[in-house]
Order: sequence, then C-alpha cells, then structure tokens
Amino acid sequence: MSHLTIEPSILYFGTPVVLLSTENEDGTFNLAPMSSAWALGNVIVLGLGAEGHTARNLAERPELVINLPAPHLWEAVERLAPLTGRDPVPASKADRSRFEPDKFGAAGLRAQPSDGVRPPRVAECPLQFEATAARVGLDVSGSFVIAEAVVSKVHADPRIVVPGTQHVDPAAWSPLVYNFRHYFGLGDQLGHSYRSQTPGGVPETVSATAGS
Repeated sequence: MSHLTIEPSILYFGTPVVLLSTENEDGTFNLAPMSSAWALGNVIVLGLGAEGHTARNLAERPELVINLPAPHLWEAVERLAPLTGRDPVPASKADRSRFEPDKFGAAGLRAQPSDGVRPPRVAECPLQFEATAARVGLDVSGSFVIAEAVVSKVHADPRIVVPGTQHVDPAAWSPLVYNFRHYFGLGDQLGHSYRSQTPGGVPETVSATAGS
C-alpha cells in the first residue's frame, strides 16, 4: 500500500460526540457539544477549547454530566455547535458563534435532574455519566484544556442494558461519531475483544429499538 503525506486541518479521525452540562456562575446551566473524550477506567478525559465557557465553568465549579447522544440526535448536536455560553463571545469565536443563554431550549433537548451533581442530565441521551472534574489544566500547546472527570454514577436507557446485568449491550448501543466533521453511527458488529463480558450480544430486534 502506498500512502500520501497530507496536512489535514483537523485530526478528528472518528470519536464519540458528548454533550457536557455544567453550571454557570449565576446558577443556570450550560450545555456544550464536544468530540474529544475517552475513558480510563472510571475517569473520562475531556479535551476542551481554552476559551470556551465549559472550560471556565469546570475550573470554578467541577461538577458535570457527560451525556452521550445516539446517532438520531445529530441535528440537536449541530444546533448547539455555533452557540456559546460566554458573553461577550470570545474573539476566537466571534466570526462563527453567537451567545445563547438557554442551550437546552435552543437544541430542543430536555433537562433531567441529576442524582448527585448540580448540572442536569440530557433526558434524550441513552447514556449519562454524572461526574466531577478532579483536575483541569492547559495542554502542552496552551490552546486547549484537559479535564479529568471522575464518574460517580451512570444512567442508561434500559433498552441498551443486557437484562439482569450491569453491562451496556454493545449490540444495542450506538454512539454518535464525529468523523472529520461529519456525523456517523456505527455499522454492523465485526467481532469483539477477548476481554468482552458480553460476547454474544442481543438479537437484532432489540438493537433496532435502542435510541428510537
């Protein structure tokens, strides 16, 4: 195979979209989409723009909810994309963003009370992680903030849980994937890791209802 050497403007090679709900200074709540998140045990590592409202909120009020939308919610995510909770709008976003205090309403999503943190969950999201940012700081470039969020409670749509277990069924759950600034869902299962505790999956009829 011969490869080309290229210089892409972004490196979003296919990562899950999450919606972060955080608390604003006045006690209201912000909701922001982001696509740089990955898990280490019960810690979710988040990459955020340094000038974004979410990064500021987490530095001052570390409680948050990490909401994972299903693919059919991509339009709600995209409605959030050009909005910011910062007023005035940061200079780096002035040409493409506008201030919006009611992010839930603007996206057409419903706020759902959390059990152990102040920010609400997104009712429409099949997976919701209540968490606290234990460490928040700049990355090596100084342009981004890395937050390490410790998850304290996981909420799951029962349609994506293996009955009688604590496992999310990977055959029933499909994340919304941000692939070089395009939205995708998952395709058919190809196989499973040798460490999988759910190797059999569930019947296709169950997976077809998840997130509907």
